[in-house]
Amino acid sequence: MIMLILNGKKAGLAEIRQSVHQLRSQGQDLLVRCTWEGGDIARFVDEAVSLNVTRIIVGGGDGTVNELAHSLAILSKRIGTSNTSGAQLPEMAILPLGTANDFATACGIPSQISSALELAVNGAAHSIDLGLANGRFFINVASAGFGAQVTVETPVELKNLLGGQAYFISGLLQAMKFTPYEGRVTAKGANGEMLSIQGAGLLGAICNGRMAGGGQQLAPHAYLNDGLLDVLLLEHFPPTSLKQVVDELSDPALDGDYVQRFQATEVEIQSKEPLPVNLDGEPTSGRNHKFSVLPGAVKLVLPDDTPMLMASI
Repeated sequence: MIMLILNGKKAGLAEIRQSVHQLRSQGQDLLVRCTWEGGDIARFVDEAVSLNVTRIIVGGGDGTVNELAHSLAILSKRIGTSNTSGAQLPEMAILPLGTANDFATACGIPSQISSALELAVNGAAHSIDLGLANGRFFINVASAGFGAQVTVETPVELKNLLGGQAYFISGLLQAMKFTPYEGRVTAKGANGEMLSIQGAGLLGAICNGRMAGGGQQLAPHAYLNDGLLDVLLLEHFPPTSLKQVVDELSDPALDGDYVQRFQATEVEIQSKEPLPVNLDGEPTSGRNHKFSVLPGAVKLVLPDDTPMLMASI
């Protein structure tokens, strides 16, 4: 049995109804649930387990996908510590229905509803990592500072009108008046080495996936099954260095004067002022943020040709 959880704002789309009816006519046992308020997805996940649902498809944007990933990760921990009922963790699949759909796009999941549902129902599931930020799981990217502020302050009307480009336009406008955050970043690298950076920064992106902000490739070499987080740091720069910064951001192999990239298993950001952080579209704020990776946390349905899996693992 499969459960489809739809963001309530998208539940009335005619193409979804047609695709669901078609799948049911082919004999697929498909339950449909729609969100109305906070906590619905967690409740639906508990219901799915009680009904022996083997796979949950989540229909929505990156924030809705995050809610399901977080709920499944919490359930996985609960099952792992006290599984007296023999419950199994459902697999996860994605029906992209958001503005940017950065995570699904990077994974190669089709944007067309019927094709995405076909993959979600019949595709193979793979174990993937999740990020953890102050007790909250994320599946794609945790952005701190300027990047988080852009996501939060981009008007919904602008997103609806321009799609992913809205983040870019909003970002340009905000960059002109942005005050950098003073703080320190410490990290445990891929080989256990420790790294410490202190200064004024505009952006910190801790990536499990590759793409954020409406199609921006923040971590083009990230994999979902390598047990690592890909970190991007952008330090404060003068207006005269804008072209250099753009060049450094455009070249993932370049570790420049203002842009630094590295892989880590743990990252901590400490700032003098409360630092906005955005987890797959969900905002939070604080002076101290700790990030880590949880390898193989959930199973996600992905296309056979997805670029997001490291083949040797």
